[in-house]
Amino acid sequence: MHDAPGDGGPLGVGGSVPLSPGTAKALRAHLERFGTTPVTLPWHTPDGKSKTLRLLFVDAKGKPHNRSVFNQGIWKRALVNASVIPPRTSGSQYFEAAPDDGMHALRHTYASAQLEGGTSIKALAVYLGHSDPGFTLRTYTHLMPSSEGRSRSATDDFLLGAAESGPGSRHERASGGVCSQKRFPNRR
Repeated sequence: MHDAPGDGGPLGVGGSVPLSPGTAKALRAHLERFGTTPVTLPWHTPDGKSKTLRLLFVDAKGKPHNRSVFNQGIWKRALVNASVIPPRTSGSQYFEAAPDDGMHALRHTYASAQLEGGTSIKALAVYLGHSDPGFTLRTYTHLMPSSEGRSRSATDDFLLGAAESGPGSRHERASGGVCSQKRFPNRR
């Protein structure tokens, strides 16, 4: 998936992120059904050089989504439907604030899914447009809940070999681990 080419990184600063086959299929179906909408805007700064891009998602009138209207009219209603926030109270103009569940949460969701899937911190930093992988690590290290399990499996696989480390081992080695019977036949 690409942002404006040559401008640095994803999400407004150019670049690309890997797109899974399932997501690509869903986007192709969306494009076939709705197409894209060209929009010309100043680039980088309010008085910057105009650039025409093709938007994938627009409002019912074919215009770019207004951030506030999208947040109140679509995003927060989806949060209510998912029971993340309560419905508006009678007579209230706005939904409850949801600072931890705003649109920026999708960026964190993407990052956590990538880390859970084994994407390296260095690669994730590139995908998120971070210049320092250390910043990415400090920001998202808490989103790596299965690190201990993967560490145990890696140790077993290395020391005992895939055949001896139990079902579901991820690192198969034809010769076994460093402590396997194949390498140390006198081991008890």
